[in-house]
Amino acid sequence: MSKEETKDLLKFLSPFGDELTDRALWLREFIWDLYPDANELIYDNYNALAIGWSPTDRVGHTFCSIALGRTSGNVHFGFYWGSEIEDPKKLLIGNGNQYRYTLVKSKKDFPKTYIKKLVKDAYKNSLAKVKDPKQIKKGETITKSISAAKRKKVTR
Repeated sequence: MSKEETKDLLKFLSPFGDELTDRALWLREFIWDLYPDANELIYDNYNALAIGWSPTDRVGHTFCSIALGRTSGNVHFGFYWGSEIEDPKKLLIGNGNQYRYTLVKSKKDFPKTYIKKLVKDAYKNSLAKVKDPKQIKKGETITKSISAAKRKKVTR
């Protein structure tokens, strides 16, 4: 159901152009193939488009995400609770209390094998945060917010 559910997402991606859209959809497929039972949470915000995966419909349970910056044109592959997972190669950026990410400049430079291990750890960490098993949902795409701000074409 969800992996094929792209109507809203394609609309939200349209201001980003073909190159960034292609990269984002490739990363999306990477996660859906690994975690087909996770839920995709879409946040079309004024400053970024964020797509996260969670065992529930709650952002606090998100284990990984893709973010496209409206002004920077950057693509992040991130971990909502990245500060709580091991990153032995120190590839993740961020010093805050929570979020860690890597910039995805191209498909060929994306460290797939290493990121798979981080995603696995992040997923376990996310499941541990779910206190009520009734919150778990399976394989849904949920648009959580749509920015009222007018979307302009992203230029770099």
